[in-house]
Amino acid sequence: MNGSAIENFSCVIYNIFFMNCTWQAGRDAPADTQYFLYWQKSRDEEERECELYIKDENWRNMGCIFQNVSIGIEKAYFLVNGSSKDSLIQFYDEYIDLYKIEKLMPPSNITVSCDEIKNDCIIQWQRPQISHSNKDMCFKYEINIKYKDNPKRKPIYTSIQEGGNSNIFLRSNTRKKYVLRMRAAGSACFVNPAWGEWSAPVEFGSEEIISSSIWILLGVAVATPLMAIVTIFFCKRTGCWKAAFPQIPGPKPDFFTLADTNPELMESKIQSISSENEEIVIVADLVR
Repeated sequence: MNGSAIENFSCVIYNIFFMNCTWQAGRDAPADTQYFLYWQKSRDEEERECELYIKDENWRNMGCIFQNVSIGIEKAYFLVNGSSKDSLIQFYDEYIDLYKIEKLMPPSNITVSCDEIKNDCIIQWQRPQISHSNKDMCFKYEINIKYKDNPKRKPIYTSIQEGGNSNIFLRSNTRKKYVLRMRAAGSACFVNPAWGEWSAPVEFGSEEIISSSIWILLGVAVATPLMAIVTIFFCKRTGCWKAAFPQIPGPKPDFFTLADTNPELMESKIQSISSENEEIVIVADLVR
């Protein structure tokens, strides 16, 4: 029956040994159509049916998960056929290079060591793990570096390197902290040429942080002498020193003049005070 074969068949290999294949039901397939997937890694191997199907809400097989998959140099053969009580179902088949559908993992064991004198940093890593090659020459790498405090801006350093497992990054600012990410793609051999997943961010470098308390102390240290200078200048202009610190008046000169010019009058006052004291004592005795 035309239009009953599956559509949009695709497969992806991930995490080295897992493969996930999905498809959609044929546009004209009966409602009771059920699909079955078979695949053959090479001509020398037997055809195997899917062991773990992915089902939709109608319990129809719409995908498959394979485990322990290894990639060879030959194209793998995939076959999806179907069955229905109402009519015959067309089959679908395709040959696929497995290495072309592998989603590469990021480089592993990424480390960054910086020389504080020369300001250069050595980036080192290990190639992504794949099941069919262990050669560094099979990969190319993209390195992406940004400032940590501004990750949304464009990278300050981007490098694409063929093979190898190290790179040198020259820091323009030793007081900044950096964030590095890497990803890999196939450069030769039977490795997928599409870029794989980005690695987790790797931080490196040192960042000088001035605490808020230090900023406060610096502000006080600058503001205090500045306020003193302004106050002195203001008081000189307005004469506020006289209002704030008035002079204490001394004794009147008449007191000293009286004692020096009229000694007889001073002696008379002293005798008067003495006689008054004697009268007070006599009155006190009479009262007793």
